Amino acid sequence: MAKDTYFYALGRRKRATARVRLQSGKGNITINKKTAAEYFSDSEYLLNELKLPFAVIEKDTFDVSVVVSGGGMAGQVDAIRLGIAKTLALMNEDLKGTLKRAELLGRDPREKERKKYGLKKARKQRQFTKR
Repeated sequence: MAKDTYFYALGRRKRATARVRLQSGKGNITINKKTAAEYFSDSEYLLNELKLPFAVIEKDTFDVSVVVSGGGMAGQVDAIRLGIAKTLALMNEDLKGTLKRAELLGRDPREKERKKYGLKKARKQRQFTKR
């Protein structure tokens, strides 16, 4: 992989959207112009989830640049993880099977259901009274 070339993919989860660029490097992860440790400073678990695609392929010599928006922290991590897995699969077709077996290439389609009129929330109704 040449120095200036990069691979790009989009990852989504709930309301979060992550645009991921992957290029050869030293293993730095930059999210919205901050380091990953700085961006997800609250949770070590989220940082480990973020690095899962690299752990599966047992290689972490890539620099990742991410622009993520929307959703909460957990949704953003899942969106970034999907984007990283997609870029790795684009970069090397041989890794696609490994990432698929680790269930990293599938998008989680669950989204929040919209509120319906006449109800308090999406499905919550007023208490039924018989008399």
